[in-house]
Amino acid sequence: MTIHLNSQADLEDAIAALVVKDKRLKPILELTGMPALRQREPGFAGLAHIVCGQQLSTASAGAIWGRLTAAFDPFDPEPIRKARADRLGRLGLSAAKIKTLKNIARELAAERLNLDVLAEEDADAAHHTLTALHGIGPWTADVYLLFCLGHGDAWPAGDIAIQEAIKVGLGLQTRPTAKQMAPLAEPWRPLRGAAAHLWWSYYRVVKKREGVIAK
Repeated sequence: MTIHLNSQADLEDAIAALVVKDKRLKPILELTGMPALRQREPGFAGLAHIVCGQQLSTASAGAIWGRLTAAFDPFDPEPIRKARADRLGRLGLSAAKIKTLKNIARELAAERLNLDVLAEEDADAAHHTLTALHGIGPWTADVYLLFCLGHGDAWPAGDIAIQEAIKVGLGLQTRPTAKQMAPLAEPWRPLRGAAAHLWWSYYRVVKKREGVIAK
């Protein structure tokens, strides 16, 4: 059964269960306090929002998203599928992101993709469904599953902040790679998404110690 993190109470229950399952996480939680649930809008708009922000500063991504949602309100897949590429480009989207958004819109229109169903699928299967789409990489897929769908077992293995937090928190010699993150997270199934929230919180603690303000 898929566990969902749809409320702060859901996250707190999951974190409590994780600390019981893996005693190494207890001192981490004592340092961080209970993490806050991070959520974004689901559906096409949520996925498009993440795509638009890829490899951009927060300010730039926010400006582009603001122009897009003002031009297409409501932000539905069909108008994006039909929109001229040059119009989308004038709003700030790169050619690669235009191609990605249009492809997602086509897959939804053809009913080859159902984003709502992913919330109930095994996290790894849902991850593979998303990464099979043009322009959707592992990080984008996992962030969508976790923040937009509240998938309790989504695991952003490629997230550098989580990698660094695990390196420090578990006393590893080097920062684990995305491939190495998979076996490290096995003890936390089916709550790897809750573990991700905990490790993000710990990363902020680590950076604060170092005098770096982490967002």
